[in-house]
Amino acid sequence: MMVTRCFSFTINKNCYMTNPKSTGQKHFNYYLRLIHVACVCAGHNASRDVVTLVKSILFHRRNPLHFHFITDTVANRILSSLFQSWMVPSVQVSFYDADELKSEVSWIPNKHYSGIYGLMKLTLTKALPAHLSKVIVLDTDITFATDVAELWGIFRKFTDKQVIGLVENQSDWYLGNLWKNHKPWPALGRGFNTGVILLYLDRLRKMGWEQMWRLTAERELMSMLSTSLADQDIFNAFIKQNPVLVHQLPCFWNVQLSDHTRSEQCYTEVSDLKVIHWNSPKKLRVKNKHVEFFRNLYLTFLEYDGNLLRRELFGCPSPASPQSVQLQSALEELDEDDQCYDFRRERLTIHRVHLYFLQYEDTPTEDGTDITLVAQLSMDRLQMLEAICKHWEGPISLALYMSDAEAQQFLRYAQASEVLKNRKNVGYHVVYKEGQFYPVNLVRNVALKNANTPYVFLTDVDFLPMYGLYDYLRRSVVQMDMSNTKKALVVPAFETLRYRLSFPKSKAELLSMLDMGTLYTFRYHVWPKGHAPTNYAKWRTATTPYKVEWEPDFEPYVVVKRDCPEYDQRFVGFGWNKVSHIMELDAQEYDLMVLPNAFMIHMPHAPSFDISKFRSSPSYRHCLNTLKDEFHQDLSRKYGSAALKYLTAQRNM
Repeated sequence: MMVTRCFSFTINKNCYMTNPKSTGQKHFNYYLRLIHVACVCAGHNASRDVVTLVKSILFHRRNPLHFHFITDTVANRILSSLFQSWMVPSVQVSFYDADELKSEVSWIPNKHYSGIYGLMKLTLTKALPAHLSKVIVLDTDITFATDVAELWGIFRKFTDKQVIGLVENQSDWYLGNLWKNHKPWPALGRGFNTGVILLYLDRLRKMGWEQMWRLTAERELMSMLSTSLADQDIFNAFIKQNPVLVHQLPCFWNVQLSDHTRSEQCYTEVSDLKVIHWNSPKKLRVKNKHVEFFRNLYLTFLEYDGNLLRRELFGCPSPASPQSVQLQSALEELDEDDQCYDFRRERLTIHRVHLYFLQYEDTPTEDGTDITLVAQLSMDRLQMLEAICKHWEGPISLALYMSDAEAQQFLRYAQASEVLKNRKNVGYHVVYKEGQFYPVNLVRNVALKNANTPYVFLTDVDFLPMYGLYDYLRRSVVQMDMSNTKKALVVPAFETLRYRLSFPKSKAELLSMLDMGTLYTFRYHVWPKGHAPTNYAKWRTATTPYKVEWEPDFEPYVVVKRDCPEYDQRFVGFGWNKVSHIMELDAQEYDLMVLPNAFMIHMPHAPSFDISKFRSSPSYRHCLNTLKDEFHQDLSRKYGSAALKYLTAQRNM
């Protein structure tokens, strides 16, 4: 079984206490025991659900935790990146390849919507490490309302023969009276729900669990033909034959919020419940007299700031990981009296990243010319997404800088939009807010690194590409022999000051609008240096691509190979974030080639908060100039004589 690990930690040797009931020997503190939690997770939506589950566990926990995720490739990529960037103390995460387990359960016909992954919990004795003796197993649609250590403590109540802990099923499913001819799998009484399971793994292995559940499934499938509730049917059939092996948990450890359940009998007061299980396809729309309370509890964790969960456990600081040691060392080297301390501190901030926040499906074209539009945005640019999707039919990689609550607003917006719902080739990557600056280049790099095509179109979200630009750029990639040369294809940028624009359908129509004053070359009024080297006068009559030379402050929007240099993350907020990137492309001897029949138009919007700070704060401008100087020096050290012209240009400005 392939296992990949994001984090490891060792238990602090000082985290022991003397048991007052013992003879003085040391025992591991009940509240500092390492607790193991396992979960099967596949796909984009389940990965999102897991985050809410994990937040609810972390919020209440007082123990070190080890999460074990059985994942498909998608969930592995999403969750491994998330936990690496989350950096929660005293948390270890291991991943197990679900593909290697599929053969264990693929022979079982299953009608449940969870598909083959709904059967994976049967394989945990094989999937999890042989030294792991017990584990809590959870569905992704679980919310904790208490410390998971309380649930872990129930293992001590097991008899010597008990190997599995479950809550009774709270619906009438296994009673067989839901509808005429309803024939469920055999179960003990009402049966048991497998959304929350305590598994005594070493006992299960000793009794031959793998063979026993297989024999049970084979026997029942002869008459039942398929499972209806995935692993739950097989667990229940096994328990029916072996009732002595089950430890029945109090029902408040799995309050099942599906329609027509007895869940309300599990508690006298809502404060009594421990675990909420949203096991109805209706999820938050389920019927229950306390559903508003449950919904609010769930939404609290859904929108809870995950940065607040990076706290150390009380009385037991976790040994620092290599990543945190490196970070702490870099922080200690900073001078807090430096006027630009906040800028330098921001560069060291580790932002949580949730890749592929929504469903993503795309296969790059086989001809090797495919291009991904790469951009970043925050909540105030959300309205641009539908228009961009209408203008660009190719793949898109977007990094969204948002808080946890804003990410949920975005999710609701995307799910309500017919345009966005129908586009599966848009990768949305959430970079969670932290710190006082907008880390624009870090966010750009997240979008860039998660493009899956050979080429990328590096743009900003407030630009609309001309209709047909995707196909035109793919043809240009071939014509310019991009695969064998170092070129950056410049897409000329224009702007309108009008919120409503009849978008030009051709270059001729754009030139007409330019002459009438409906359109302008980009930043013509406020920053002409940024795009003047494009040579708009030449572009008006050009019919073939032409080369332009780098000039100070040039910041065009370009198409390059995906393995181009990343953006320099020292530049945050407003100023020099794109300029520095074009300088590095030039230092690496990329030819800047302007495309004669391509264009993009900037749509008007309110000024960003960062540009307002730049304009109003002398210290902000001072620090930006300081960062520029340091960037020039770093560029010279990196590229030698190729970068001398940048220093010369800087001195002449």
